[in-house]
Order: sequence, then structure tokens, then C-alpha cells
Amino acid sequence: MKTKNLILFACSLLVSFVSFGQSAECPTDLSIMNEAAKVKNYDSAYEPFMRVWKNCPDYHVATYIRGEQILEHKIETTSGAEKTQFVNDLLKLLDDRLQYFPDKQGKVLSDKALLMMEQKVGSKEDVYNVFDKAFTTDIDNFTNPRGLYAYFSLLVDLYNEGKADVRDVFKKYDDVKAKIETESNKLSAVLNELLPKQEAGTLSPKEERSLKIADVNLGSFGTVSESIDAKLGILADCDNLIPLYNKDFEERKTDADWLNRAASRMSSKECTEDPLFFKLVEAYHAIEPSANSAFYLGNLAETGKDYDKAIEYYNQSAELQADNFKKADIYYRIARMQEKRGQVSSARTYANKALEFNRSMGRAYLLIANMYASSANNCGETVFDKRAVYWKSAELARRAGEVDATIRSSAQKFVDNFMAKAPSKADIFQSGKAGQVIQFPCWIGGSVKVPNL
Repeated sequence: MKTKNLILFACSLLVSFVSFGQSAECPTDLSIMNEAAKVKNYDSAYEPFMRVWKNCPDYHVATYIRGEQILEHKIETTSGAEKTQFVNDLLKLLDDRLQYFPDKQGKVLSDKALLMMEQKVGSKEDVYNVFDKAFTTDIDNFTNPRGLYAYFSLLVDLYNEGKADVRDVFKKYDDVKAKIETESNKLSAVLNELLPKQEAGTLSPKEERSLKIADVNLGSFGTVSESIDAKLGILADCDNLIPLYNKDFEERKTDADWLNRAASRMSSKECTEDPLFFKLVEAYHAIEPSANSAFYLGNLAETGKDYDKAIEYYNQSAELQADNFKKADIYYRIARMQEKRGQVSSARTYANKALEFNRSMGRAYLLIANMYASSANNCGETVFDKRAVYWKSAELARRAGEVDATIRSSAQKFVDNFMAKAPSKADIFQSGKAGQVIQFPCWIGGSVKVPNL
């Protein structure tokens, strides 16, 4: 019996030693994996990664961060059954990460849903449900622009197949657009903080990287926002919105959130001439007078061509608005209204007010640039001086593209157009004005320096 007990004790020690040995190897394997993955040598990183994942799944989150990169590489460089296995491995890796490191569920789940969609794993409903779990359980970490578009796009596809209700589509549209606005505002805040330093030439290398990342990501969110609008398409036209909201009005007329969203969508789609819009705004203002309700009252006044009253309401809305980005949007709205009325000086004033609250609002610069260009023929004694206005317009359009990645390509088209209308090198030579300053005597004011030859 004594001998038997000694044998059992020795066996237990051996098992403990093997288990301990496996755990002891994890830091080494993790380090080897990490160093190889850092230089994108994913094939060399694969085996140590697999050992860490198998033997110590709860050891370090880096196993999952690097593992995702390693398996993505394997998926990209293989085919057939081998590729399918790597796809399944990555799906399991993401599930394991949620089990052992459950933070950042929004990111992990949206990554999983994108993988499922790209590799055609599961049905549309399956993929949508994973996205939906990411969005509803951890929206803060669901920040992938591509994922947000795919999430909404799948719901529209399900609606078109008769598997979703149109009300759900509209609600999800509002939710996703609000998320995009939130993320865009964060990035704009970074730009607004760093742009003055860039202009002064005092950016640190770290700030330069932050500025570049914010600029690129802001452009991505702008593209996704436009794509979501396009995906919604005719579903959000006045012909569909008006009967839908009329049908729901009596039941929802005391729901401030519903009234706000309905009025907001009708305003953005310019359905403001329908009596329903007045009913929505009146009900909303009675329940919750606010910056939003004042804005909608401005819409009504503008639709009725009572422009002074519209400006009064819009200014009230801006003053009540706590969000600087929304303030900027309201002032830009007034600027556009005044520009359409030919009140160009007033329009410029409001466009500049918009820029006070959002320095990266490129469209405000473009509005001023186009008003200047439209006034060129009335600003100067000579043809040369009049055409010099286009240099000023090009300068503002160029600035629009610099501060706002969402309109960079269109801003460059304006720059090219304005420069084509400005005096050529031959014109400058013949005028003898190279290097001189031309003053603008019209409402534009200010001056521009003629380029040196």
C-alpha cells in the first residue's frame, strides 16, 4: 500500500510539473509571438501564438490582439479547406476573447460580424444579430465606420426581403447617424485643438500623428454617413415619411423623442411644407421647448418666407444649444438661407460665426468662397482686378479642404475652377502687377497679393 501511494504521489507531481511547465512557457511564447507580429512576420508568430492560446487562454489580452492579426494573415494567404479552418479559428478566437477578456465587446463583436459577412458565414439575420449585440451592449466601443455601415445596410436588406419593419429601419438610421455624429464630433474636436498649432508650426510628432489619424478617420465617417443616406434611399422620401408619421401621430404625440426625430427627418428631407410638420413641431415645442424646437420653428418660418422670424428662431436655437458643433450647424443654416436671398454680407457673417464654433467646418469656407466668386464681376475697376477675386476664392476653398477631409475632393475641384478663372501668368506679366496688393472695394473687402512670376 505504501509503495502504491508513493507511485500515485509521484504521478501527481509529474502532472503538476507538466502543467507548470506549460504555464512557464507562455511568457516566452507570448514574447516570441509579439516580436514577430510587430514586424508583420505572421508565419513565424503563428506557432507560439497557437501554444499560448491553447495552453494559457487567460494569460494576456495580447494573445487575442496579435492572434487576430496572425489569423487574418493566414486567411488572406490561403484558400480552400485550409482557409476555412483559419476562418473558424478566428471566429473561435474572438469568442474566447469575449470569455476571458470581456471588455471592448462592441469592437470584438463588430469584428466578428464583419468577418462573418466577408467570409459568408451564417445568414444575414445571424450577422445582423451579432452587429446588433455589439451596438446595443457596448456602443462606445463600436467605432468601426465600415461596421456601422454594414450594420445598417443589412437591416435595409432584411426590410427589402420582408424580414424587418420600416419603423425599425428609421429608428436604426437615427441611432447609427447619431453614433457617427458623436464620433465625428470627437475627431473634429481633435482637429479644432490641433489646427491652430499646425498653423503656428508648433505641433509635436505625436500631435502630428494624432492630427493625421483624426483627419483620415473623419473622412471615413463622412463617406459612411453619405453611404447610409444613399442606402436608405427612397424609404426616407416625403412620400413615404408623411403617411407613416401621420399614421403614428395620435399614438406618439406625447413622446418627445419620437416627435423630435420625426420632425428632424422631415426637416432634413425638406418635407416642411406639409401640415404634418407643423403638427409635429407644435406638439414637440409644447412638451419640451428647447434648442431643437426653436430650430424647427425656424424651419416653419423659413418655409413661410418669414426670413426675419426664421433668423430670430435660429438664433434662439443656437443660444440654447450647448453643443458647439450643433451651434455651428445652425449658424451655417442661417448663412445658406441668407446666401440664397442674396444677403451675401450677412451670409458671410453667419458662416464665420459657424467657424468660430467649429474650425474644421470646410463647407462654411466653401460657402464664402463661392459668394466671393459670384461677386467677381462687381468688384474692381479693371478686368484684371475683378478676376483677382478668384485667387481669394481659391484660397478659401483650399483652406476648406485642409481642415475638412469629408469635402477634400470637392474642395479641390473648386480650387481648380477658381484658379482657371484667375489671371494667368501671361495676364500678370502684361499687367505689370506681379507682387502688388489689390484691394477689393466691394462688400468682399480685404485684399490679395498678385503672385510673383
